[in-house]
Amino acid sequence: MINNETTPELTLYGIKNCDTVRKARRFLEEQGIAFRFHDYRADGIDSCRLSAFVGALGYETLLNKRGTTWRKLPEDIRDSVQDSASAVRVMLEHPAVIKRPLLCATNGKLLAGFSPSTYLTFIQENT
Repeated sequence: MINNETTPELTLYGIKNCDTVRKARRFLEEQGIAFRFHDYRADGIDSCRLSAFVGALGYETLLNKRGTTWRKLPEDIRDSVQDSASAVRVMLEHPAVIKRPLLCATNGKLLAGFSPSTYLTFIQENT
């Protein structure tokens, strides 16, 4: 068990009703790992932060093309994504297409998706 009882060094980005985000939150809580939760829908996401995420991970990683939100977008919007800038525009307008969860350490390192073992390794290396 990793215990971090000081100010959270981790921020978990996602949407509160996403099943995978719920699993990640539950895992962090069960491990006693302090984190701050940032809900894209409730808290929003600014273009500078999202652009930094895209710069670190690539828009192909952050743009969730497998989800329902992406599939429900009009074809012209989906087709407009050709590069990082166009992907950021679509993600800002439709935050539910952002890959989630996204775990961010204060050192700027990012991890997209959720797996208990990967989370433990990430946390050990970045907190």
